[in-house]
Amino acid sequence: MPSFQTRLKITGLRPGNPPEAVMDTAVEVLGTRHHVEAHQLQIAGGVPQLNLRFLVEASEYSGENRQAVESAAMMRDAVERVALTGTLSVLRRSRGKWLPI
Repeated sequence: MPSFQTRLKITGLRPGNPPEAVMDTAVEVLGTRHHVEAHQLQIAGGVPQLNLRFLVEASEYSGENRQAVESAAMMRDAVERVALTGTLSVLRRSRGKWLPI
């Protein structure tokens, strides 16, 4: 199964939401469509960033990429209910490197 990674910058919390709700929401929503292999919070350029690695069911290359992008967008929409977000990136693992799609 192809491996993908989504990176989502978090610029703030919506009132009434604890910080852990951001990652919990991201993992829960992405997990409804794919197996989430790993997740972590990093600081990139002084801004918190969610990194989630997940698997997409093997099919044809562009279809796999489309599923990954759609799922990342769905995850971002859900996270927007608890936090303010910035840039969203989706990457695909290819020959040992993460390449943007």
